[in-house]
Amino acid sequence: MRALALTLTAVAALTLAACGAPDAPEPSGPAPGSAPPEPAPSGPAPTPTPAGNVLTATGLGPLRIGMTRAEVVAAWGDDANPGAVGGPDPAQCDEFRPARAPEGTLVMIENDRLTRVSLIRDSALKTDRGFGLGAEAAAVKAAYGPAAVVSPHKYVSAPAEYVTVWSPPAGGTAYVQDPAARGLVYEIGMDGRVTAIRGGGPSIQYVEGCS
Repeated sequence: MRALALTLTAVAALTLAACGAPDAPEPSGPAPGSAPPEPAPSGPAPTPTPAGNVLTATGLGPLRIGMTRAEVVAAWGDDANPGAVGGPDPAQCDEFRPARAPEGTLVMIENDRLTRVSLIRDSALKTDRGFGLGAEAAAVKAAYGPAAVVSPHKYVSAPAEYVTVWSPPAGGTAYVQDPAARGLVYEIGMDGRVTAIRGGGPSIQYVEGCS
């Protein structure tokens, strides 16, 4: 009888110990063979850096061909040298450097619309192909390939010339009159290097300011 009592006491003790035992801990890592969880996003995706002041067939910096004069002035200021003659009839055609424009930058306004942006003299700016004043004509022509149309310079003998690139390309050297046309003209000097660059509509073909 005493042995039976001891046996029942031992069984009860084992049962109480089992009931009070803590639960097994949950696994802390992913199950074997499962993919690791995706990392939480750290913030919004970075915004692409905007292009700087490079001359293209459609504009330069904040300027876009087709803007009104008021929009050009709002972006870069009014004529930095209002006493200079920009054209024989400023209401019809005027060329000037806006007060806040980069050095060596001229804009052409025809009938209240921006039709051309030019880089001259001390400009340090470049086109979207990386060419600025002083670039070699051979490099310009090689970069544009068949799209580059070469024509003789109006006043200076070869190797001075004009290298014109229309977007989309226009074949031959015929004068382009379509107001929707856009292009670049690289003016080349007698040393075979770029002396001026003009971007915009058909007015990039003018060789004397507004004519």
